Amino acid sequence: MTKNEKTITKFYDAFANGDASAMCACYHPNIEFRDPIFGSLKGNDACKMWEMLMARSNGDVKIKLSELKADDYHGAAHWEATYNFSKNNRAVVNHIRAAFFFKDGLILRHTDDFDIWKWSKQALGCKGYLLGWTGYMQNKIHKSALKSLKKYLQTNL
Repeated sequence: MTKNEKTITKFYDAFANGDASAMCACYHPNIEFRDPIFGSLKGNDACKMWEMLMARSNGDVKIKLSELKADDYHGAAHWEATYNFSKNNRAVVNHIRAAFFFKDGLILRHTDDFDIWKWSKQALGCKGYLLGWTGYMQNKIHKSALKSLKKYLQTNL
């Protein structure tokens, strides 16, 4: 296993254990994170996003990592998250493709990609099924996620 594969494994092991600080220890101080829900987050905002998600899940997240590979600069993995969506307790199984770029043995860029419509059908039910594919609903999901993160940041500095 390469050094960067070990870093990715450490990150997802920490995720599975609900340890946001250990996850963030795998990130470079100049981390750039991106996914379809939160969009682009940099630095401490990325770490606080994981911290918020861990707090909301109350340890009720199952993480399964597969297809892991990494060289000295780039990495990729497939991971699956199983949890109950915090706003309505609906069951979600999300399949995510992750891409990484490393610097100094840490994750400098982390991009998660998944089908937001599939996610919204599970998390939001009928509304997600009917509208989750639209730009309008995806923008609404994005704005709601950022609003939640902003509120979390104000109360958890």
